[in-house]
Order: sequence, then C-alpha cells, then structure tokens
Amino acid sequence: MSSPSPAPTSASPDPAGPADPAPQAPAPRKPPRPQAVLTVVATQWLSPHLVRVVAGGPGFADLQECEATDKYAKLLFARPELGLVPPYDLAALKHELPAGDRPVKRTYTIRWLDHGTQRLAIDFVVHGDAGIAGPWAASAVPGDTLVLMGPSGKWSPDPTADWHLFVGDDSALPAIAAGIDALPSTAVGHAYLEVDSDAEIIPLDAPDGLAVHWLLRDGRAAGTTTLLADAVAAGPWPEGRVDAFVHGERGAMKALRDVLFKGRGLEKKQVSLSGYWAYGREEDTFQAEKLEPIGRILED
Repeated sequence: MSSPSPAPTSASPDPAGPADPAPQAPAPRKPPRPQAVLTVVATQWLSPHLVRVVAGGPGFADLQECEATDKYAKLLFARPELGLVPPYDLAALKHELPAGDRPVKRTYTIRWLDHGTQRLAIDFVVHGDAGIAGPWAASAVPGDTLVLMGPSGKWSPDPTADWHLFVGDDSALPAIAAGIDALPSTAVGHAYLEVDSDAEIIPLDAPDGLAVHWLLRDGRAAGTTTLLADAVAAGPWPEGRVDAFVHGERGAMKALRDVLFKGRGLEKKQVSLSGYWAYGREEDTFQAEKLEPIGRILED
C-alpha cells in the first residue's frame, strides 16, 4: 500500500530546488599507534619449539601503559633487504610499496614486562621455517631490533572467583603462564595445557591449589585433536564461581565454547575466550576471517 501524499504547506517552493548540503569535512585520521623500537638483549630456548626473546633499551619508554595481565602487542616485521628504518610510517608505506614489501603485523603475548630493568620477554612458538615471527625469533641474537605497538589487554584474574580455569594449546602457553603468575598463592583451580610431547612441558610457578594437566598430542598435528574440550568436559568441576581463561586454535575454542556455555552454563562475563590461530590458515587469512561468521567464536 502506498503512503499518503504529504499535506501542502503555505510556503512557496524554491524554484531552484533544495540547496546542496554543505560539504562535509573529511573525518580526521586517527593518529598512528606509537611504535616502540627495542633491542634484543638475550634469547633462551624453553623447549624444543618455544624460544624466549628478551628485549629492551631506550624505546621501552614508548610502550603503552597496560594494567591487564594478558598483555599483547602487535609486532612489526620488515624485509631486511628493503632497508626500512623503524619506526615505520605505515600510512606512507601503504602507498609507496606493494603489499608484499610492507612490514607485516603479528600479535604476541608479552610474557613479562619489567619497568625496573626496562625489559620485556616474548615467547615464540617455532615450527621450522613456517611463518614469519617464529623463524625470526629462532635466529634472533643480541643487538637485533624488535618493533612493536602496544601493549593492549583486557583480562586479569578475577580476585572474587572461587576457582580458576586455564585452557589452551602451545600458542596460549605464554598468556596462561602470565595468568598463573598473577594468581595469589591461595588460588585453586585447574589448568589444561596441550603440547606435543613431554619435551614441550615447561616449569610453571603455579599455586599449590592449581592442578596443572598436560595433554600430549604425541605427534598429531596441532589443531587436529579434541584433547582440550574432552578433558574439560570430563574433568573435575569444583563448586563455586569460576573465572576462565581459554585461548588457542579456533576450532578447539568453538568446541570449548559449547562445553563451557552449553554444558556448564557459564556466563560470558566469566570467560575470556578467543582463537589465537586456525588450523590450515595462514595468519593473514585467519585475521581477515575474524570479521566473517567462520571466524567468530562468540556472538555479540
């Protein structure tokens, strides 16, 4: 059904028609996030596939303030042969260089950050020559440059929780270790950590009341097992309100989403849940898919 015509008004119509709207000023461009240019001071292999890079220097002062426990930063990696000097003007380089020659961003957890010594540590999972950040970390030596933006973060352990739950694979191990470090000595709960073998188990300074369960893939590819979801579904579930930190491969996180929300009836505010990577996906594809249905772990 058509809408009724508007009633006539007493005003005479403008023969020239309505005036063109005033031109809108372009929206101001957000200032670029500051980049901290740090220098590698040490590296340490924690396990056959996990290397820690410690970096610091005057650029430490350019880091953002972040009180969250799950501090994460955007690392910038530039192709050495191009001779780009940090901090990088990313906006200008977007117009000056083809996509394959621009610095690439990779998101990593800051394992620890010490304002006193002006140093931080980042743990990298390394699988041979695959990827960008892992091979860089595997070959890093003192004096190398590490460029990052951040850190940012949202989660810290809930001090009012009755118990704590940590769940994740190799990629989440640094963040979970930082979370465990932040617990009081009286904290209780469970941590389920998936790695390949006994050789990948690392020491954790966990409270006596936090039971740490190492789940071994035994040669199966990361991202192809149901170890985490199966363990949480079948494992003990203490009484009281839980605070859960659950991160890792996207498919595994979707399975855990169902265990925690459908099976255990948790509320979203009790759970920090996200995918750090996706099996069979390159990093850039994985990041792009975060905006698509396949990439969403939780609905808004």
